[in-house]
Amino acid sequence: MEPIDIGMIVSGGMLLLVVLGMRVAFAAGLAGMVGLIWIFWAKKGYDPEAFFWAMTISAKIAGQVPHSKVASQALSLIPTFILIGYLAYYAGLTKALFDAAKKWIAWVPGGLAVSTVFATAGFAAVSGASIATSAVFARIAIPEMLKIGYNKQFAAGVVAAGGTLASLIPPSAILVIYAIIVEQDVGKLLLAGFIPGIFSALIYGALIIGMALTFKNFGPPVSGFSWKDRFKALPPALPIFFVVFIIVVFIYNPFGGEAWGTPTEGGALGAFVVFCMAAYKGMRWAEFKDALLETAKLSVMIFTIIWGVLIYVRFLGFADLPGFFADWVTSLEQDPMLTLIFILLAYAVLGMFMDAIGMLLLTLPVVYPAVMALNGGEAVSAADSAFGMSGPMCAVWFGILVVKMAEFCLITPPIGLNCFVVAGVRDDLTVQDVFRGVTPFFIADAVTIALLIAFPWIVLWLPSLA
Repeated sequence: MEPIDIGMIVSGGMLLLVVLGMRVAFAAGLAGMVGLIWIFWAKKGYDPEAFFWAMTISAKIAGQVPHSKVASQALSLIPTFILIGYLAYYAGLTKALFDAAKKWIAWVPGGLAVSTVFATAGFAAVSGASIATSAVFARIAIPEMLKIGYNKQFAAGVVAAGGTLASLIPPSAILVIYAIIVEQDVGKLLLAGFIPGIFSALIYGALIIGMALTFKNFGPPVSGFSWKDRFKALPPALPIFFVVFIIVVFIYNPFGGEAWGTPTEGGALGAFVVFCMAAYKGMRWAEFKDALLETAKLSVMIFTIIWGVLIYVRFLGFADLPGFFADWVTSLEQDPMLTLIFILLAYAVLGMFMDAIGMLLLTLPVVYPAVMALNGGEAVSAADSAFGMSGPMCAVWFGILVVKMAEFCLITPPIGLNCFVVAGVRDDLTVQDVFRGVTPFFIADAVTIALLIAFPWIVLWLPSLA
């Protein structure tokens, strides 16, 4: 049996394990190990005496993965970005941000829900984790919306959908993971996420306002705040934007010349600044310990998925499945843009059965080379490309598109993780309630993705300046 056939069989078996409920990390690691043994044993003609040799070689290859691939400076961004979010919560920045958004925006139809979306977008700028964002605002925003008569399902849906913005707005753990897998510049990808993230928040806000204008007694506006109240609410929320400013300036040095530090150092500096703010606000030892523990739990979960999937990726290299898929995709006699749209639709389906990080880790080693080949290759110029952009810019654009698809998967049943988090925080909500509440946001996400495909400059303008 040829290696490519083994690759397809093992990959199909892994997807079956995931659909049956096995965790992505373990399914991928097991599939990768079995696949490696199979390939090496096949090279020896399935000689029974060579089976132990194949196991030994496979174990050595798999055993090198956790250290060789995860001992990366870029990956240290993930725990620092997550820690920033938890410390910001204990510093009271999230409540201050929601209060400011409410006083400035809640007067529009559906205003409190719109305020929640923009508050989650602001918090996403200091939090690298969608889960943390959803959990925090489920405690803060849902009670406020229920108090003035919002449907509890829609209120939960607003928080779950708003939480997905943390996947796109830097600092983003998923963008960091994408950059490492495809070996692209982390800083440029983080910069590329700003405008699409804000754009997504605007689309969400427009959807809510449209629903409030269409349906009677849906999302009543909140009035009664004076201009004095509004300006008084700004100073407590400004530290969040100060932290973002520090990280961006530190990494990109807008004054010209070399950057003042790496993204990793920028993340560490941001975490230190937020820690000082939280300490000044009176954060206690127990709260600090909780922030560290929650950061460690989420980081370990992400790193475990990375370890397992990278073993599978190593197997894919031996099976040459990425090259085979890229050749097949480029041989299709249809418009490359249509092929790209089909790939994104496949992500939408796959996201119903897998978590966002696992889905990207499993698919990108195969899909990314195919997309780059569709555009004309890594080194293609914009003039000679299929999508009208150079190879490096195509890598950035496709990264934002797949991360936006990962956001979409965070709220799609039956695996939508953000929906489970919101239901877990609120005793009065079931997971089914949250899934019903996020349904309108599927339309908003579809519109956003369509616009990002039609107008790539929304993604590429900021990175082109870097």
